[in-house]
Amino acid sequence: MDEKIRAEILEIVSTIVEKEPNKIPPDAHLVQEVGADSMMALEILAALEKKYRIIIPEEKLKQMTTLNKIVQAVVEAKREK
Repeated sequence: MDEKIRAEILEIVSTIVEKEPNKIPPDAHLVQEVGADSMMALEILAALEKKYRIIIPEEKLKQMTTLNKIVQAVVEAKREK
């Protein structure tokens, strides 16, 4: 997986959830373990779509529960672009 994309996404997520990047494990559930809420999830989605000029369907948002799953969704959306 592209480490540059992972690092960029981690930076976006950490800024929105207001946690240090090293406090967000790749497989931690963002809502249950990191403290994100639904508004933060929408902010993350909007930031990713803007940064990468992609569209991620809202129904996919429910699956984007960890950093790894977010990276996977972005990589897939970039491929489909």
